[in-house]
Amino acid sequence: MKSSEKTSGRNLVCRGVRGATTVEENTCEAILEATREMLYIMIRANNIQVEDVASAYFTTTPGLNATYPALAARQLGWYDAALMCGHEMQVPGGLPFCIRVLVHWNTQLTAKQIAHVYLRKAKELRPERKTIPEISMKEIEAELKNFDFKSIQFDPDGS
Repeated sequence: MKSSEKTSGRNLVCRGVRGATTVEENTCEAILEATREMLYIMIRANNIQVEDVASAYFTTTPGLNATYPALAARQLGWYDAALMCGHEMQVPGGLPFCIRVLVHWNTQLTAKQIAHVYLRKAKELRPERKTIPEISMKEIEAELKNFDFKSIQFDPDGS
């Protein structure tokens, strides 16, 4: 049954599903094998149907350029989904030889029900929510207090 045919009463929405993995070397075989593994686990963990995938954006760290990781998605039958690849920004101390993906998926699941997949050395990319420092509403409101929201409104007349 396609997710678009489910009868849970929840509306179909487009959600992001994240995944990341690593490879040991910059070869076509290593990149495609790791990417297929990551996508296959994402598919199984979330019961993703290929016809419900709207698009996927793959990135690699700059040291990975032997092939496009999106080719692995095509190998899994994602022929009609829009796929794109790019390089991840270089952050000092960032995880090397990493492949990431953001899949845009039409589903009835809530954001909390989605399983994001981090494999191999990429497991360290996903900190527990408890370790991420929160910003208080008081601090946010203080930052916004003097912001001129009219400055970002669209003026169709251009005046």
